[in-house]
Parts: sequence; C-alpha cells; structure tokens
Amino acid sequence: MTEKFFAPADPARGLLLLSGEDRSKFLQGLVSNDVRKLAPDHGIWAALLTPQGKYLHDFFIAERDDGWLIDGEGARIADLKRRLGMYKLRAKIVLEDVSDRFEVLQAWGADAGAPFGLAEPGQAVQRDGAVALLDPRIADLGVRLIAPEGTGAGLLEALGYAPGAIADWDRRRLGHGVPDGSRDMLLEKAILLENGFDELHGVAWDKGCYIGQELTARTKYRGLIKKRLMPVAIDGPLPAPGTLILRDGQEAGEIRSGRDGLALALVRLDALEAGTALLAGDATVRPHRPDWAKF
Repeated sequence: MTEKFFAPADPARGLLLLSGEDRSKFLQGLVSNDVRKLAPDHGIWAALLTPQGKYLHDFFIAERDDGWLIDGEGARIADLKRRLGMYKLRAKIVLEDVSDRFEVLQAWGADAGAPFGLAEPGQAVQRDGAVALLDPRIADLGVRLIAPEGTGAGLLEALGYAPGAIADWDRRRLGHGVPDGSRDMLLEKAILLENGFDELHGVAWDKGCYIGQELTARTKYRGLIKKRLMPVAIDGPLPAPGTLILRDGQEAGEIRSGRDGLALALVRLDALEAGTALLAGDATVRPHRPDWAKF
C-alpha cells in the first residue's frame, strides 16, 4: 500500500522565469530571503513587501538550467511580474511568465522526498527537465514539483507516488499552521512575523536591505508581535474566512482558510489564556501552537 501521494497544486500556481546575469543582484534587493542561497540543490521561500513592510506576494524560488523559476499564486502571477518589473531599470535580466510551459504538483506522505533523495527543507534536485523542491518551510509538507506541462504526473508515478486528493495535503498544511498566500495573509496589511516567516525560513536577517526590511527588523527586535497565525480546531460549523473570533465579547482574532473542522486564524496572543472560550460565528474555536512556532 502506497504511503506517498501527489496532486496538482490547488489553487493553481503560476510560474515566472528570471534569467540574465544581474538576476541575483536584482532580486536580492527586493525580497525577504537571501537569494545567494539558491543553487541547483537548494531553493527558498520568500516574500515581496510594500515599502511599509506589509505583505504583497510570497513564492518559492528554485534554480533551473535556464534561470530561476518563481512559483507564485496563479491568479496573481501577472501582478507579481508587474511589480518585479517596476524595479528592472537597467538590470540585465529577463522576466517571463512561463505558466503555460510548466505545471506545479504537490507530493506528500511518509518520507515524501526520499524518491528524489531529498531529506532537508529546501533541498532540490533537477530531473527530466523538472525541479523537485522539498518544502523550504517544513519537510513534512512534502515535495513541490515544477515540471514541463503534462509531464509531472508520469514522473511522480514512476517514482512510486499515487494520485491523491489535494484536500488531504491542505489538511496537513492547516495542521502545521502554515499560511497559503493571500488565502491567509491580507494584502498590504499582513506582517511577515505574525505569519511565521521567521521560523519557517522565509526571512534572512543578515542579507542587508530589501523592500520593507526596516519595519520587519524593527518588529522582531522590539518584540512588537501581538498576534500570530496558528491552527485552530473548530467545534461547530466552519466559519467563513474573515469571521471575527471573540473572547468575552471582545475581538480576539480572525478566521482565515479552513476545511473539515480545522482552520488557520490570526489570534491575539493575550487571548490564549486558559479558562475562556473563543467563539467564531456559531462555532467554538480552540487554538494550538504548532511545534515549530517560538511565540
């Protein structure tokens, strides 16, 4: 009986290909992580912020022979391309939307990276024109496969993965408390450190300046985080995203994405004290801290 599964990423992903001799210098000054870590055997997760340090996009970056593949939200990939292109100026780079040439599949299960020889978060390998990346955030989230359109399923099945339901992977993500782009982080409002980017390896503190770096650093070193995104168990009907969480009638947080009695929520840390129920709509909400979180 197989223990490894795969499915097309859902919501669909989009792909940008960044090439050219200045690509490292260009991207290093824009995103939250250190692109100098990129190599044929290593990928990263990063974010693009407003100058005020608020969330715009997050994405995975993996190296391929002809450049760097940027794996972002499919419905918003054109906006990401536009925003990155604003900073091109005289940089010797080419930024292409290659979403019609590649597909993103998610693979998960026990030792999901083993068939590719991947064991540590962020490890990557190229095979048959595809790039397999063990999730840079948490290895248990499995492998992201960026493959030429129409080839990913065959590659994964040949390695022993079986077709599965992406909902099963999404429950795994929710249980770990890991955000899924704009489903969980409000555009131009969310702060990286409220959403686990530090512990989930999405911020490099020693890389120097990038857009929004000043606020991100100040938030960390002054201890300004008062809320955190975390998993919550739902007893009752699943509240819609955006539903307020109340404690003694006072706002204590807000529901984000969810399914099957489990959701993510941005919760005030002072609302986690025992003894008072948290309510969201007609449901009772029970937050818990994921193992990786340091709050």
